[in-house]
Amino acid sequence: MTSRRQLAQCQVNAGKAQPGSNAAMYGDEQAGGFSAEKLAQIPPALQGVVDAGDLSGFVTLIWRKGEIAQVNVLGQRDIAAEAPMTRDTLFRIASMTKPVTSVAALMLMEEGKLRLEDPVSRWLPELADMQVLEEPTGPLNKTYPAPREITVEDLMTHRAGLAYGFTSIGPIAHAHEARLGSPLVGRMTPDDWLKALGSLPLSYPPGERFHYSHATDVLGFLAARIEGKPLGEVLRARIFEPLGMVDTDFWQPEEKRGRMAKLYRAPPEGGPLEDVSLPMGETRPAFEGGGGGLISTADDYLTFARMLLGKGEVDGVRLLKPETVELMAANRLTPAQRAIPFMGLPFWAAQGFGLGLSTIMEPEKLEFMGAGSKGSFGWPGAFGTWWQADPVQDMVMIYLIQNSMPLRPEAASQLATGQRMGGRAALPIFQKLTYAALGE
Repeated sequence: MTSRRQLAQCQVNAGKAQPGSNAAMYGDEQAGGFSAEKLAQIPPALQGVVDAGDLSGFVTLIWRKGEIAQVNVLGQRDIAAEAPMTRDTLFRIASMTKPVTSVAALMLMEEGKLRLEDPVSRWLPELADMQVLEEPTGPLNKTYPAPREITVEDLMTHRAGLAYGFTSIGPIAHAHEARLGSPLVGRMTPDDWLKALGSLPLSYPPGERFHYSHATDVLGFLAARIEGKPLGEVLRARIFEPLGMVDTDFWQPEEKRGRMAKLYRAPPEGGPLEDVSLPMGETRPAFEGGGGGLISTADDYLTFARMLLGKGEVDGVRLLKPETVELMAANRLTPAQRAIPFMGLPFWAAQGFGLGLSTIMEPEKLEFMGAGSKGSFGWPGAFGTWWQADPVQDMVMIYLIQNSMPLRPEAASQLATGQRMGGRAALPIFQKLTYAALGE
């Protein structure tokens, strides 16, 4: 693909770059208009986190104004094998899958195959006539009929009333684990999983609040039913093949598995990183979770992010209309919904949420929650993966690590506190140093 060749041509070994950093530089000026001196502070800052034993390694990428400004390849993808990170290392991107699934659904919307206001029971009868818990932390047998149906928009904005076990407290949290299994490894067929999900009550009435959930998994299976094929085939035909995302999939064949980064857990009490990598079956799984199952690389996801930054088009390939991308990146949460903490953090103080993407609304309130211009958008993943597209700066940032987080029932409160500080601090360091190199 032309864009791949252009990206490769952009990469030169720079005399001023730190070890592990590949960047295009011209004199004292970095490609993309960055300060070379300030951008060069990123690799040693991240390397310090690896040296401290808090993370195994990083692949980070900064693209701005048509150029690759910096790629950092630091640490190891497999500690036991002493295999280093490489630019094409494969990462489980977890919830960075959600924007991809949302784009596929929006493509169907543009074709008139669904509408945001449509009840999802039109395609998913398993989710018709849902019950709602009288108390979100209360017993499962105390419910009332949902006041209205779940809509496609509810799924895309996580206001369906559905849940994850790890974002919930009480019996509903444990019921999710018992009936659906781990959110990380789907062992059921989509039809059986939807039937099991429909047997559980909603935590909240549809539309009432943002409650992070399996909603995008449901959205993916809805898209699959409309198309009459597995979700993986839908995404390959509509997104991956047109964009040349050759390494992105729910499953990887044997010949690519050596490039997979191991998933590590950093014990909060200290000690070496523990390999907790997820299994990879010998055949493609029946369950392809549109909420968090994709594996990808920095360059593949850059192409996807650039497509959204380009309002639906990248390198001559258009997937969405500009107005659809604008709709996707526009906040749909009410002030009252934004006032509710997310994962125990005031996440929405500066941000909102649209159709599968968060968006920065008040940059001055970001504080420790990151950095970015007004209108920047993205969505992170539970294993520490993160990306952001900034229309003001014409910039995309990609940050890939493999840091296991607790996703057990009732674990949401631990996500803000249950990690070593070094691993938690690395992302805001990357974010803030990048914007500082722009003079922001």
